Amino acid sequence: MAARMSGWKRALIVIPAVGVCVAGLAGGAAIGKRIAGGERSPEDYAFFDEVTEVKHLLSQRFVDVPDDEKLREGAIKGMVEALGDPYTVYVPAAGTRNFTKDLTGEYVGIGAQINKPEGYLIIVTPLEDSPAYRAGLMADDRVVEINGTSTLGLDVDGCIDLLMGEPGTKVKLLIDRKGEKFETEITRERIKARAVKGVHRTTQDPNTWDFMIDPGRQIAYVRLNQFTPECAEEVAGALRSAGAETGGVKGLVLDLRFNPGGLLKEAEEIADMFLDSGVIVSTKGRAYEEVVRHAEKPGTFPNFPIAILLNGQSASASEILAGALVENDRAIAVGTRSFGKGSVQSVIALNAGKGSELKLTEQGYYLPSGRSITRKDDTPTWGVDPTDGFYVPMSDEDVIAMIDVRRKNEALHAQGNVPAETENWEDPEWVLRTLKDPQLVAAVHAVQAKVDTGEWKTTGQNGPQGVAVASGELTALTQLRVRLERELERTDKRIDSIVNAEPTAADARKDFWADDLDLKGGVLEVRDKDGKVVATLDITGNNLERWLIDADVKKK
Repeated sequence: MAARMSGWKRALIVIPAVGVCVAGLAGGAAIGKRIAGGERSPEDYAFFDEVTEVKHLLSQRFVDVPDDEKLREGAIKGMVEALGDPYTVYVPAAGTRNFTKDLTGEYVGIGAQINKPEGYLIIVTPLEDSPAYRAGLMADDRVVEINGTSTLGLDVDGCIDLLMGEPGTKVKLLIDRKGEKFETEITRERIKARAVKGVHRTTQDPNTWDFMIDPGRQIAYVRLNQFTPECAEEVAGALRSAGAETGGVKGLVLDLRFNPGGLLKEAEEIADMFLDSGVIVSTKGRAYEEVVRHAEKPGTFPNFPIAILLNGQSASASEILAGALVENDRAIAVGTRSFGKGSVQSVIALNAGKGSELKLTEQGYYLPSGRSITRKDDTPTWGVDPTDGFYVPMSDEDVIAMIDVRRKNEALHAQGNVPAETENWEDPEWVLRTLKDPQLVAAVHAVQAKVDTGEWKTTGQNGPQGVAVASGELTALTQLRVRLERELERTDKRIDSIVNAEPTAADARKDFWADDLDLKGGVLEVRDKDGKVVATLDITGNNLERWLIDADVKKK
């Protein structure tokens, strides 16, 4: 299957913040034949006459000496932002390292998932076969210092900058493990984060995954976090390990939730694994002829039922894969409507930019039906909807509980130190209860019914999904508008009181504490009328008062 795409010269990337991109070239041929192009015209140079004049005046007459680099960057960003396209973005040279890491999952560092709540940096889990894993780092380790710099006052990006570096260089960490502090020195390596995860780590080797969520019915579960380079082979490898090529898989749950996208080529290859014919996706744009990608029979897995899990964070390449399988009647979609991102960008290295890049929207992609899934302000329909009868919304509380369990389950433990619950992974109902994931429950039960009876059993809500999703979106937007209106009203009152130098009694009553008081890291306790504590909330920022002012509360 991988050989089918070997002739492609530029990699299309599909990410909500980035779009479908052509990575790594300074302007070569994109996938599809260009219609228009050529050398820079006299009009291109004349365009900058006024810009050059403004730059000259600023350089000669501004009260302070301006920074030429900032002026250049500001001019470029101004042009890009004037397009009104959030996916066309200028990336300065300093930002290309993180951009590449986000697109490809590759970077140089210690290889660990990290979290930065209030306080010190926390190791969520070391990655498989990484320097962090070999150094003995464990889930929930606190990183107190990185090369002598405390992580207490750093944000997560600052911590990442200290952990990343050149291959072969060393980084010294001060670790706090349950009150015991020790130093460890780790050699940085080039890290390739794996994109595929299964149900749980195996007891024999914690670096590998078990992909069977219902061993009795031979139903597999594969979660794809991002469409990184070679992730299609990762998916194929996961299915082969579960026995898909030899009839060992009778059903599949493919989890694309929270998957922001990635390489379009990988999405096409994965779709081709499950389709023996039909359109996968098409792309077209002002400067490119339309290109239609078709599935081919060689290398296709057997025709077992597939349920694809989607949510509002499933975007771009996720939507291409889901749309291709659903519209070709090869799978059902379970969950909620996807993000709605259907434009194609090229990542172009700027010849004169000293390492800077431009992400430029050039094309749109279209599902087999010809439909664009792009989300626009003036339309109630976008993205890929769940199949009728499989709309399964999750509350914020549901999502938090599910992610909390997922993180604990995914934490990489030293060999021989795997949690004792592993003996229950053979029981699918225990698995579903343990993972606390209503959408996964619906998907697994749907596939179980299909395997048992040959028919899909609806496990979600019935009715037109577009109406249900649009209704939820309308509610959220209405609530946002109300909050903004209240904030504007409060701001107007504050302005009036300052201008008149006579604060109103209402303002005085509603000013709960001094504006310069730093509550970040504190705790908010909510009690009922009998004094019983009903909620204890960590204060993670200093915006609490603005929301309490318009809430149904008053200062005692």
